[in-house]
Amino acid sequence: MTERINKVFATLLFGAGALAILPPGAQAFGPIGQPFVLTKAIDTLPKPLVKFYKDHRLEMPSLAPEATFAERTPDRRFELDRLMPFPFLDLPHSEAGLKSRFGEDVGERIGRLPWLIQESYTRLVKAFKDGERAKILEESDRLGILLLDLHNPLSLTENSDGQKTLQHGLKARFSVRSLEAMQTRLKISPDSAKYLDDPKEFVFSMINGTYVWLDNVLYEEELAHRGKPGYTETYYEDFERRVWPIQRALLSRAAESVGSYWYTAWVAAGKPEMKEGATPSR
Repeated sequence: MTERINKVFATLLFGAGALAILPPGAQAFGPIGQPFVLTKAIDTLPKPLVKFYKDHRLEMPSLAPEATFAERTPDRRFELDRLMPFPFLDLPHSEAGLKSRFGEDVGERIGRLPWLIQESYTRLVKAFKDGERAKILEESDRLGILLLDLHNPLSLTENSDGQKTLQHGLKARFSVRSLEAMQTRLKISPDSAKYLDDPKEFVFSMINGTYVWLDNVLYEEELAHRGKPGYTETYYEDFERRVWPIQRALLSRAAESVGSYWYTAWVAAGKPEMKEGATPSR
């Protein structure tokens, strides 16, 4: 694109009107972030998983030639600061315990993201055990997106759209629009996938590791907008300078976590042989 086209594109895409048609999966880092992180997650895998996922990546909904993205339902969040302050030391680590302490409707109030991850992981283990390639790839995609949700600080706070800090529309700018503006320059370096001794418990360490970035996101985004009349190209250039280092760290950790959960599910299923171009044998 020429500089002029870039400016026109930015004004149209990032204007207030565009925010009103934000796609449902915004907090999962949108249609740019989702396939980007899942692709990087594949690269974190050991043999033979890396070959299996690379050979069949286009069969995953988010990576298909005509990609489809699951609608973002209200339970794909976990607004913990509605219940207690960070670092959430007294948080029950079971859904039953959370309901016992905060009421049966707590999931409706703050979301169910940790339990959705645990349920998806269980289904992925079963898919590996059953040797059903289509289900392995579909559930891997679903689990990956849920884990990406968990690596977005805005998924974990009641200030999810910046409404409490006069940063209305932050969800769109942080999770989708900024990645669209930077998509040709997105680069992350996730660590290799590792076996998780307790994948259910690991969810809660990820929660704290993500939430700790929230104040930084709010502060740096406010500085990026300070003195500017709107959210156009100049804003996104400053946003990239200030906020992209945080996004890069979060997306890198997300890719590593996705790969680690896929790898752990495969190990938990007994390390079935992943035959080239075919359904894995049991």
